[in-house]
Amino acid sequence: MTSFISAWIWSERFWLPENVSWADLERPPAGVEYPRLQHMLCHAFPLAVGVLLFRLLFERLVARPCAHILQIQAGAPRRVQPNAVLERLYQSNTCPDTRQLEGLSKQLDWEERKIQRWFRIRRNQDRPTTQKKFCESMWRFTFYLVIFIYAICHLWVSPWMWDTRQCWHNYPFQPLSPGQYNYYVAELAFYWSLMVSQFTDVKRKDFMIMLVHHLATIFLITISYGNNMLRAGTLVMCVHDASDIFLEAAKLANYAKYQRLCDSLFVVFSISFFLTRLVIFPFWIVYSVLFESWQIIGPYQAWWLINGLLLVLQTLHIIWFYLIARIAVKAIFKGKVSKDDRSDIESSTDEDISSNGSKNCQTSKLRDSNHTRVLNGETHDH
Repeated sequence: MTSFISAWIWSERFWLPENVSWADLERPPAGVEYPRLQHMLCHAFPLAVGVLLFRLLFERLVARPCAHILQIQAGAPRRVQPNAVLERLYQSNTCPDTRQLEGLSKQLDWEERKIQRWFRIRRNQDRPTTQKKFCESMWRFTFYLVIFIYAICHLWVSPWMWDTRQCWHNYPFQPLSPGQYNYYVAELAFYWSLMVSQFTDVKRKDFMIMLVHHLATIFLITISYGNNMLRAGTLVMCVHDASDIFLEAAKLANYAKYQRLCDSLFVVFSISFFLTRLVIFPFWIVYSVLFESWQIIGPYQAWWLINGLLLVLQTLHIIWFYLIARIAVKAIFKGKVSKDDRSDIESSTDEDISSNGSKNCQTSKLRDSNHTRVLNGETHDH
């Protein structure tokens, strides 16, 4: 039964071009090595654990001292007065409506303004500190920067970077280079570590979206390695890592309260996102995978799947760039990419508390504008 399922999942008719079998890839010529998925997975899983441990050390020994130098303090949030009734409601509804406030006021013999204040302070308790978000962004910034430099050093001397038709010549019988292997293992280990750390990192509004994103990324890395589509795969990963460097840098500037630097970096991020994901990716990489591969090797079943996923990804790029462009325009003409930090820290003064509980919660949500969410680390872009 197990062998049947394995044969069905790794069907040669689906994953490989016509007249090519897995056995052909398992018997390379002397001095040549083809990708073997089991070898990469055996190294990627232990390395993912190592990445998690290294991240803990990095945040403690590098990122946190940098935060102190920039005077980004952890800052313990104000604690609320313990109340079992309010805490029970808070677990199911962090923003009670007017009817609930009236009921709680009668039950506890508290003024509605006092109850609103309790929920406001309680929400602040669950908000991550700026220092924690700074450390997370600094880790991602460091990884993206290092892996991008490594990729460029490898791809710069690779003929398929300058002539994408080289991605398909003699496919899938293309030798595996140490640079390709290291790049793939590092990227796969990193995304496996993100899968785990997502449950302990700052909780974000796009938690499920990013969970699906990480799973899809792991799936694409795995299948592209398994059927030896490494040349196109390395180009795709390199293009995606490039703009993320500037996004994380803009977040770091935002947390450090360097407003002008933050605005400038976000504009650079917007430009780099446009060039890499709306110009280079579709007109260079997707074009090669879609048309040049058709001309050289012809379509096969997995070819349709991979191209379909790349086109879906390009659609997401267009949607994301529309949102990013709106933020960049505000940064250029209004200079306030991150003026409002109230999405992270809510004031608990009486003057800031509305007499209407429902309106208060709606106001809090409206404060959390798109540009603030991006730079305060509540959303990701990959």
